[in-house]
Amino acid sequence: MGIRDILRKNLRDYRKDAGLSQEELADAAGLHRTYVSGVERGVRNPTVEVLEKIATPLNIPTWKLLDDGKN
Repeated sequence: MGIRDILRKNLRDYRKDAGLSQEELADAAGLHRTYVSGVERGVRNPTVEVLEKIATPLNIPTWKLLDDGKN
């Protein structure tokens, strides 16, 4: 599984666990809803700063968005 696939899966899972819609997460992160959707679909390549913006409202460390669970 590639890094984009890992990010897509983790973002969707953490967002759903937090009970947030894409729009709610985007608002909390200061991003546009279509940007969050693009990250979840793997068509956006976010910077580390954007990953931090996304992780903050999810109350997780940024690295968890990229963790493949093999550690």
